[in-house]
Amino acid sequence: MEAKQTQGQEKKEEERIVRIMSTDIPGRMNIYTGLTKIKGISWSMSNAICNVLGLDKSRKMATLSDDEIKKIEEFLKNPDVPAFLKNRRFDRETGEDLHYLESDLSLRKQFDIKRLRKIKTYRGLRHALGLPVRGQRTRSHFRTHGARRAVGVKKKKK
Repeated sequence: MEAKQTQGQEKKEEERIVRIMSTDIPGRMNIYTGLTKIKGISWSMSNAICNVLGLDKSRKMATLSDDEIKKIEEFLKNPDVPAFLKNRRFDRETGEDLHYLESDLSLRKQFDIKRLRKIKTYRGLRHALGLPVRGQRTRSHFRTHGARRAVGVKKKKK
């Protein structure tokens, strides 16, 4: 009878959803994998978080206590990791190495693209035209134009 109860408790723990930095993470995931679901956290950053906070990477997210979740959130607000793990090295405005998460990261990216468009750099023009920015070939891919219509493709008349 006890075996059935423990299985039920394990099911409830795995079904639990952990909320970190306004992101819902399924409880069945490992901590190492689950942290990467937060926008702005890469695999290497997730690894660093687990190492610095002393968390077992293979533990399930559902087994995290409230104190451990608070520790993770506090660490993410001001990560004490090497600069190469941060996603904004040498910020233009402050000159510091910063790490953005969630909506801050999206806003920062939008502002960077707007700045590139405003000063009319090659990358900015490519963004404006909806073309690939990083040197990919365009002869056989990215064949859309304007309102996302395919170019060079004729539809059959009915």
